[in-house]
Amino acid sequence: MEPNDKPFYIGLCLAGAVSAGAYTAGVIDYLIEALQDWQQRKESNQPDVPTHNVQIPIIGGASAGGMTGLILSSAINQPYFPLRDIPSPLFQQQPQHMLYHAWVDLTADDMFPELLKTDDLHPAEVQSLLNASFIDSIAKRVIQPKLTPAIQPPFIDSYLKIMVTLSNLRGFDYDVSFKSSVAKNKYWMTLHNDYACFVLNTDHNKYAGDGWTPLNFFNSSNLDIAREAAMATGAFPIGLKAREVTRYTQHVKEIFWLKGIFKHATLPTTQKFKTLNVDGGLINNEPFEKVQDVLLNLTKEKKEEQQDFDKFKSTVIMVAPFPSEPSTFNSSSVLSTVTGNTFSAMIEQMRTKPEVMAAAWNSDDASQFLISPSRPDPTGSKMFYGSHAIACGALDGFSGFLNKNFRVHDFFLGRTNCERFLRHHFTVSADTTHPHFAKGYANVVNKERFKSPTDKSLQIIPLFTEEKKEMPLPQFSNGTNWPALPEQEIDRFRGALKKRMQGLLLNWDHYRWDTKFLLWAGAKLVLNRKLADMALAKIKGSLNEHELLL
Repeated sequence: MEPNDKPFYIGLCLAGAVSAGAYTAGVIDYLIEALQDWQQRKESNQPDVPTHNVQIPIIGGASAGGMTGLILSSAINQPYFPLRDIPSPLFQQQPQHMLYHAWVDLTADDMFPELLKTDDLHPAEVQSLLNASFIDSIAKRVIQPKLTPAIQPPFIDSYLKIMVTLSNLRGFDYDVSFKSSVAKNKYWMTLHNDYACFVLNTDHNKYAGDGWTPLNFFNSSNLDIAREAAMATGAFPIGLKAREVTRYTQHVKEIFWLKGIFKHATLPTTQKFKTLNVDGGLINNEPFEKVQDVLLNLTKEKKEEQQDFDKFKSTVIMVAPFPSEPSTFNSSSVLSTVTGNTFSAMIEQMRTKPEVMAAAWNSDDASQFLISPSRPDPTGSKMFYGSHAIACGALDGFSGFLNKNFRVHDFFLGRTNCERFLRHHFTVSADTTHPHFAKGYANVVNKERFKSPTDKSLQIIPLFTEEKKEMPLPQFSNGTNWPALPEQEIDRFRGALKKRMQGLLLNWDHYRWDTKFLLWAGAKLVLNRKLADMALAKIKGSLNEHELLL
């Protein structure tokens, strides 16, 4: 294969999202649809079709994004059917559409009662504020063996790599040596930023010694590890229970981003070992620099070449349902406010990436693109962006569990935003000298068809459909394309909230029988009612802020 015939590589970085994984799923659903349509036209030799190739070799994600990457790795191992049409009736389950089924259908239309069930509560074994059992059900449903291999599309690397971030609570201890006046001159530190890395369609006995664990859906190689990793990367701290992941010791030692510390750290001598993990987004919510590392290693290009629109061989598309936004700061010295600000500062500092800031500030950098939510209000008079553009954006991303309408909206907004991104923004100059794209468009007569309506640049992934004048979003029972709810829909959760809170109080720890009786009486008479009312007020306040209440 000549160098110019090699595909242009696209790495996907899928950021954390909680229930807004429905938005990310919609983005990926449309992206696969666009690539399928283009591929079919090339294979059938249709006229006036750009002939260059693109390929996805790496998906890296955190939390809901990491889960979506692993779901996609399963979905492409069978014929993939994008969900082009809005379901009718709207709540109809779509088991044949894996991404939609996993993120929108979930395990029930009404998910909040599922999260408030108390069958996970046992004396002195409270593991999370919410019942996380539904995640186990989805992981088992999605990451399971396939009976017959599918023909993997050429726009997905046959050996696709999938990486998910983990926040490893135990972490890896390593020593830093200092010259000292005492005999013991080692200074111990602990790394909690961890990764679970997989490579698709290889067998366990063909491990390449590079930290990428073979994952095969046809002989079940390491599906159990992938299932555990999917649940662990999405284990939202305190809200959802922490998860164990059992991995091969040798594979972890050879992970590219970790192997440096293992020169100064000791791992177990056993073949496998367990780590206890919470949400990968706690430490690294947008691992685009890790996706970029994989691309640079694949293409052997330098960073400055990847940033140049005339030379780049690869790029990263990041899908971020909650792109960073300036926030208002409450400067009160009240303890509750300071506590909240302290935890926010710690998390933001952990996520700071000085090594990539310079590139991030360069708006002409060809190595990075972003898809994030945007929509007009139902009247079309103003635009909303980020968390206020998605229905799952309230309650720090948990609002999608309150009502299926929210998840349906965000899935189709994701599809719509992806289409606009590919049509208007994922482009190269119309007079590009880039050998890959210049050759791909060389014999296209009607190039105008594939030019961005914004600046007349050429689409990297050409679209063959006409742009719709209005966003193709569902119409909801309130008569608009924005799924606002009456307050009564939230009030109906009061009973389940009270029961959950009573269960949390009584099972938090072992008590003497008399203490337990007093707690039970107090919870029954006062505490659970007040706590439930406080929770309902918090829910309504957040929904109201996002204009999700009628």
